[in-house]
Formats: sequence, structure tokens, C-alpha cells
Amino acid sequence: MSSDPWGRVDETGTVYVRTADGEKVVGSWQAGSPEEALAYFERKYEGLVVEIGLLEKRVKTTDLSAKDAMAAIDHLREQVDAHHAVGDLDALRARLDKLVEIVEARREERKAQRARQSDEARHAKEVLVAEAEQLAQSDQWRAAGERLRSLVDTWKGLPRLDRKSDDELWHRFSHARSAFSKRRKAHFAQLDAQREEARKTKERLVAEAEALSGSTDWGPTAARYRELMAEWKAAGRAQREHEDDLWNRFRSAQDVFFAARSSVFAERDAEQAENLKLKEELAEEAEKLLPITDLKAARAAFRSINERWEAIGHVPRDARGRVEGRMHTVDRAIQEAEEAEWRRTNPEARARAEGLTGQLQAAVDKLRTQIEQARSAGNTAKAEKLEKELEGRQALLDQALKGLQEFGG
Repeated sequence: MSSDPWGRVDETGTVYVRTADGEKVVGSWQAGSPEEALAYFERKYEGLVVEIGLLEKRVKTTDLSAKDAMAAIDHLREQVDAHHAVGDLDALRARLDKLVEIVEARREERKAQRARQSDEARHAKEVLVAEAEQLAQSDQWRAAGERLRSLVDTWKGLPRLDRKSDDELWHRFSHARSAFSKRRKAHFAQLDAQREEARKTKERLVAEAEALSGSTDWGPTAARYRELMAEWKAAGRAQREHEDDLWNRFRSAQDVFFAARSSVFAERDAEQAENLKLKEELAEEAEKLLPITDLKAARAAFRSINERWEAIGHVPRDARGRVEGRMHTVDRAIQEAEEAEWRRTNPEARARAEGLTGQLQAAVDKLRTQIEQARSAGNTAKAEKLEKELEGRQALLDQALKGLQEFGG
């Protein structure tokens, strides 16, 4: 016969579990030793402990419905009441009873929450109506129009009230939107007249810009083009069908002038070419930092390179994206290394690793004690069996300790 604090196996191979109501039959075991029988049903108990722990976590950390939670509790209670496991079954029943209390409390809380949400929905719609009525008087046509559309989307996302209240509030809301639309329509009719005036002004500006496009008086002509641009912006927009064509002619005239001007400034181009060479050298120096092996040193080195980079002037426009992309690649690699370092030193992950290591160490210590007790009792077979189990637990502990070292511990 073999036993532990929560169960025993008699001479016939019948397994019992101890409960507050006395011993209960767990099952019959004929496949091996009594110790193996107890170990088998103890594992079943451990499985129930894990399942209850997972359900406790789901109830406390997710939005699991009360109906689903109670079904899961009933299912687990049936398994506990079946007495097919060896362990503290009364403790598991107590945990399930506590879960029932939590689920019932949450059910009441959600009922109260629905009532609050109804009040909140009424208040939210009243706020929307008040804002819509205020926006109906706004002259910020685009912003107010977009905001009113946003309010409609918000309204659609709110729960319905009783029909009378909902209809009354919607009527006020809809009336405010209609009033705004009527005022906006009148405004844009006036705007059309202004756009016709803008078209005439811009045609004059285009004619002058085209006349100046062949000038070689670089300074005064560039200054005049800036003035023409200011007048262009001040003129407002012409009709859509004219605006793009006028702008293309205006911009083309400027481009002709500034392209000729740029060809004269070869010295500036040469300077930008030299700047490009210097930045390519710095990009190459930065790329040598990869792969990142010493984050602190790499971060300091890249900061130094970047400071020298910022001190260099412009590079040719067609090369800017390519050379800056090389620096960005190194910068991104350093950022990823920093994120990896943060994850490695994450206190929550470290705490989980330390907890697992502690559990495994306790299991190893317990097994060693059991081996000594078995040898003292002359039970060599049991000692050898426990030593095999110890080898497995020790391997897991060694692996966990190695993982813990990665956190710097």
C-alpha cells in the first residue's frame, strides 16, 4: 500500500483521495506500482489546477461573458466532483466558489454599466446636437462641414434611445445641418464671382512671367519672380478648369529662368558634389558599425557621425534620398538594437524567468530530499526512479538558469 497527504493506494490497487467528507474512490490501478498510480492521478490534479488557474485569469483579465464563465465553472466543478484526481480537491472547490462570486458581481456591474451607458448616450447626443447648432452659424466652411460629417458618424455609433427622445434630438440635429448647407451654398455662389476675378489677375501675372523668362539680370529678375509669386497667392484661386493651366504656364516661365540661372552657378554645383562625397564617406563609416555588437559604443559613434553629417551643406537633389537612406538604415538598426535591449531587460519578463527558475529549483530540491529518504529506507528502486525524474528537472532548471542569465541576472 502507498500513500501521500491527499491519497493512498490499497493492496487491491484501488486509489483513494482524502476530502473533507472522507475518503473517495478515485479509480483502480493495475498497470504498475502504487507510486505510479498516485503520480498518475496527481498529474490529473495538476491538470485541474492549471485549468482553474487559466479560467481565473480569463475571468479577471478578459471580457468573458457571465454565461460562458458559469458554463466553464460548472464543467470544471463536474470534473472536481468526479474525484478522478489526487490532491486538495476541497481547495479547488473553494476556488470555483470564489469564481462564482466574482462572475455574479461582474454580472451586476455590467447591468449597472448598461444603465449608465444609456444615460451617457442621451447626454452624448444632446452634446452633439448643441455642437451642430453652433456649427450651423460657422463661416469655416470646410472645417465645419467636415466636423458635421464627423458628428453624423459619431451619432451613428451611439446606442438608440426611446423613439420619442431619439426622434426629437435627430430633428434638431438634421435641421442644424440643413441650415449650414444652405448658408454654404450661398457663400460658394459668391466665391465663383471672386474666382473669375482671380482668373483675370493670374492671366496678367502669367504674361509678365513669360516675358521675364529670357532675362539674364539674375538678381532683380529673381526678386521680381518672388513678388509675382506673392501676388499669385494673394489673388486667390481661379475656376478649377483654368487654375491648373495658368499655374503650369506661370511655373514653366519661372523654370526657364531659374534653369538658365542654375547653369551659371556651376561653382555651387561643384560644392554640392563635394558635399555628396563627404556624406558618402560618412555613410560608409556609419555602415561599418553594423552589425551592432556594442550598442552603447555604436550609439555614441553614430551620434558623432551624425553631428559631422549635419555640419555638411546640401548635396545634389537627385542623390539626396540615396545617401540619406544609407544613414537611415544604420539609424534604424541602432533603434532596433535599443528595442531588443529593452526587451532583454524588461522587468516583467525577468520576473517570469525568475519565478520559473524558483519553481524548478524547489522541485529539484524536493526530489533530492525524496531520494535521500528512499535510500535511507532502503528503497533502491524508488530512489533510482526519482533520480531519473531528477535528471529531467535538473535539465529544465539548467536551461531556465541560462535564460535568466540573458537578463543580466
